[in-house]
Amino acid sequence: MSSPRVRVNHFIKSPQLRVITAEGENLGVITLEQAFKEAHARGQDLIEISPTAVPPVAKIMDYGKF
Repeated sequence: MSSPRVRVNHFIKSPQLRVITAEGENLGVITLEQAFKEAHARGQDLIEISPTAVPPVAKIMDYGKF
């Protein structure tokens, strides 16, 4: 039995996300576009960590360390 796939970067489809940084800072509920821009500015990935939450929770961090 395989584990569920984690959505990363452009595989995330929710229009709004609750976003947390790698340092634990809560950026609040922002649009997917804003979340991508913030992750790109930090040189990190956007990773959906709780897809069933409303809105889904994503974390900005290096995917290689996830």
